[in-house]
Amino acid sequence: MTVHEYRGTFPDTGDLKARFRPLFDRIAEGAIRRERERTLPFEEIEWLKQAGFTALRVPVEYGGLGVSLTQLFDLLIDLAEADTNIAQALRGHFALVEDRLVAPRAEGEVWLKRFGAGEIAGNGWTEIGSVKIGDTITKVFPEGEGFRVEGEKYYSTGSIFADWIDTYATRADTGASVIAIVRTAQPGVERRDDWSGFGQKLTGTGTTIYTAATVEPEGLVPFETRFRYQTAFYQLVVNSVLAGAALAAVRDVSELVAKRTRGFSHGAGTLPRHDPQVLQVVGRARAFAFAARAATLEAARVAQRAYETSQAGDKAADDQANIDAELASAAAQISGAELALRATTDVFNALSASATDEKLAFDRHWRNVRTAASHNPLIYKERILGDHAVNGTEPIYVWQIGAIAS
Repeated sequence: MTVHEYRGTFPDTGDLKARFRPLFDRIAEGAIRRERERTLPFEEIEWLKQAGFTALRVPVEYGGLGVSLTQLFDLLIDLAEADTNIAQALRGHFALVEDRLVAPRAEGEVWLKRFGAGEIAGNGWTEIGSVKIGDTITKVFPEGEGFRVEGEKYYSTGSIFADWIDTYATRADTGASVIAIVRTAQPGVERRDDWSGFGQKLTGTGTTIYTAATVEPEGLVPFETRFRYQTAFYQLVVNSVLAGAALAAVRDVSELVAKRTRGFSHGAGTLPRHDPQVLQVVGRARAFAFAARAATLEAARVAQRAYETSQAGDKAADDQANIDAELASAAAQISGAELALRATTDVFNALSASATDEKLAFDRHWRNVRTAASHNPLIYKERILGDHAVNGTEPIYVWQIGAIAS
């Protein structure tokens, strides 16, 4: 399949939005209740699976919708506007789908069929505690015709909802870095909802423990074959969360202002919905949310080019496309985080103390943005962008976190 042929297969974006809008509205209806009660969205994710949303990037011949990356992230922003937790919970899933889509078809086909049938994946990459940078405590051991996994991961976003876990590990026999795609429905996998962050509380993020967990032969993938624009892709999911949260804050503040009947003596002397200063606050936040979305979609367009070059066999073009994708996602992250943080903070200026009532859960938008914006620290992405602009330094594609020797 050539790039030219692939470009002609995308469904209509308007049709996609019309298809999923009723579902997103249904998800949004329960967002505040789930937030207040800390109810994990198992049911809502099942709705998305049944509707084909989790198979957006899966080719049509395997049961998916075959959308472009721009369309994927456009729809993911819409989902994040309904509930940012659910959009982020699917981060690891869409990344593994992308990896198996980029892989040679003989290797990826079994997974594309599973994903097309509605199965989803979670994430198991990060380890906490004393693990050193560059080290991985989680190990994979050859066993019979397959493998077994021993170890523990944290920040296992989405894994509690998943059929599979995309697990970063080291082979015990060779020391090679690998991805072990581990089935969750087995005694050797324990998943805990012990995420203690003040935002994004319902992403299913927490601890995953592997105790003699089995891995089928097709579930072990050399890490060096991972799709090259993965860091940009992961960040685009976070960017979608940021934009969605900002849009949700604008939606909610607009509804609250429209209903208000109490004003201030030192205000405009009219209903809040007619107060020019209040309207200015809402309008500015709306502009910030719009720009955050636009930045994400532009970065997604650049990432789409990296997908296309991954299939075309031109290494020089692929190298450049991956540089462009990384830089674009970094720029979208920095600008999107700033815009979303301002939008979700400033909207409180259009209201009064009543907006802090816990029943409204209006603060969740800022908490979710602040939490999501803490992924992949902004200061390092700013330096990377500046270093490339000034010195032409190629960006870092894969990075790790861990203990540093004193």
